[in-house]
Amino acid sequence: MRKTFLAIVAAVLTAATAGGQNKDAYRQWHDNKYSMFIHFGLYSALGGVWDGKPVTRGYSEQIQSFAGIFSDWYAETAETFDPVQFDADSIALLARKAGMKSIVFTSKHHDGFCMFGTKTTGYNSVEMTPAHRDYLKEISEACARHGLNLGIYFSLIDWNYPYAYPISSHNADFITPQHHRLNMDQIRELLTGYGPVTELWFDMGSLTPEQSGELYTLVHTLQPDCLVSGRLGNDRYDFSVMADNAFPESSLQVPWQMPVSMFPETWSWRSWQDRGEVEDKVAEKLRTLVNVVSHGGNFLLNIGPDKDGAVIPFEKNVLERMGEWLAENGDAIYGTEASPFRESFNWGTATRKGKRLNLLLSGTMPQDSLITIPVGDNVPDGCDDNTVEYSVHDGKMTIRIQEDWYRAPADIKVIRLDFDRDFLPETAAEPLPAGTLLDRNNAKPDCSYSCFDYYSNYRSTVALNWTSGKEKIRAVDVFYTGEELGDSLCIVIDGKSSVLRLDGKKEMTLDPEYTAVQYGFKSVPGALFDRTPDGIPATAGPDMSMFNESGSRIDIPAHAFSNHLLALEITVEKDCGIIMEAGAGNGIEIFIDGKTAMKHLNPYRCKYKTEKIYVPLAKGRHYITARGYNRFEKRLQMSLNPAAEQKIYRTTLTLPEPVSGRRHEIRLTRPGTATPHEDARLHNIMLKLK
Repeated sequence: MRKTFLAIVAAVLTAATAGGQNKDAYRQWHDNKYSMFIHFGLYSALGGVWDGKPVTRGYSEQIQSFAGIFSDWYAETAETFDPVQFDADSIALLARKAGMKSIVFTSKHHDGFCMFGTKTTGYNSVEMTPAHRDYLKEISEACARHGLNLGIYFSLIDWNYPYAYPISSHNADFITPQHHRLNMDQIRELLTGYGPVTELWFDMGSLTPEQSGELYTLVHTLQPDCLVSGRLGNDRYDFSVMADNAFPESSLQVPWQMPVSMFPETWSWRSWQDRGEVEDKVAEKLRTLVNVVSHGGNFLLNIGPDKDGAVIPFEKNVLERMGEWLAENGDAIYGTEASPFRESFNWGTATRKGKRLNLLLSGTMPQDSLITIPVGDNVPDGCDDNTVEYSVHDGKMTIRIQEDWYRAPADIKVIRLDFDRDFLPETAAEPLPAGTLLDRNNAKPDCSYSCFDYYSNYRSTVALNWTSGKEKIRAVDVFYTGEELGDSLCIVIDGKSSVLRLDGKKEMTLDPEYTAVQYGFKSVPGALFDRTPDGIPATAGPDMSMFNESGSRIDIPAHAFSNHLLALEITVEKDCGIIMEAGAGNGIEIFIDGKTAMKHLNPYRCKYKTEKIYVPLAKGRHYITARGYNRFEKRLQMSLNPAAEQKIYRTTLTLPEPVSGRRHEIRLTRPGTATPHEDARLHNIMLKLK
């Protein structure tokens, strides 16, 4: 069974790297874990101040927008921008001392000012500033000298380019054909003039799928080992990127990264920033690093050099202190995998590497001074600290904690435990009883982040996994709705894959009995698609009084990035399943009694699309809510009704040979998705092992 798990891990790795870069490039990026982000540009000369006053609205690197500065006035800043203290070698050495493995430098931010020499525009640091310096080249050469990888940040919007859309409040403007050609030309320069680049960190804008695809292909054509960040959009990327300073709502099973600023208010230098105490900031960022890595992610921590190019002493001290901890405990961070435990613990978290399990005491001291973790059949083979007391009973390890291990917030204690074999996540899996219907409610999902752009993204489900206790499997019955007719599924049982086409040759008609259907509607503007808006009706929560009276179909004017809820109160007379038909534009989410049952973005610029969803309901009153997400359309259309056709279809997969054993790993995916991040839309699929 351990070989089966390893096969699944290999399959995930293959899917994660299917975009173009090789596995070695991904593995190096994944193992590095910790990198330096640098926001440094023309905006740094202003330090968050315009016309003698602090600009308190928005990030300081976007001061041109938030202070309403005319483009010619802003450009005049370049005439005196001479950061004589910018020293790429000292920054690279600081990154190494901090324990960072790479530097991601802002080649061009939203203001369009290039911090590199370019033939595409004179609006750059080589031509317009007194020193005529190519800061990206200085950083790239320093990285090469000091053994660091180079990443390049590139803004997909450009407030200086005449053929770009004007400055907007959301920075998610569409990219004109002329602007797209400029971006392509500048990426060619960046990937042919600055040596090996390990990641291209795109940011903002709303590209068409074709534009995202062209940029993605260009990057891998010029530098096959360069990984592309998630903000390129339209699922064309190699690793997912969280929103600014945001942690994913739960674990992901694909490569991902969390970008973090030293202060949440800004990324670039802000001269009037209240910085607090160094030790407090060290404790905060160290815990974020540990939390990210223990969930399988990479940590990108930002600094913002001042107007003279010098690193702020406060930020330098924070990085050096973190580096001291990593010099002693980096083995619990670099090259590790996520915690094998799906549950979270108040005492802290864990990472793993081969036979070693690292417990990082980043939480709170347990009241009974004991930590208990499931270890299954793994046998302890010692601990690096002979003062650690532990015992194992019935597959659980209990460890006694000393009180002083929690007394230093900026110095997280690490307990290193060795076992007789590789410590794998399967030790925590409990098989479902034989005969259990396998569906979305009892599955362990594999997740990524699917997106159009920064705002239109969400945690997508790319696969469903089950552990079954059925002793022998001869066949699998697959149940589905008319929505899935003609689709194909990939069913993996203990590492062996089968592709099944859903032909719909066998069907059965449902006979749901329901009464008292009542509709309500309300708008929830401002809620992004990756966040759940308040006020979703639940059986134990608010009733329909918060909604305006409405019918089953909505067609209204809509603002950009707005959400709308169409709720249905329904009473069923007996336990039953009912097929609903729901419709929405750019994105849709269905809640059953307050819990998400299905969520995905619709095709790019889709104005209205209907689909079926199977809803199992127990006897009594229930709330079914459709959430319609609008990206940029002028009108929003929504609908929610019991489907006219109440049919469930069945197709049977007969295995070439029966599979025997005490437990089996079942995995369900959809073959042929455009990228590993696209939602597989498996919410209606149910499996019965025979």
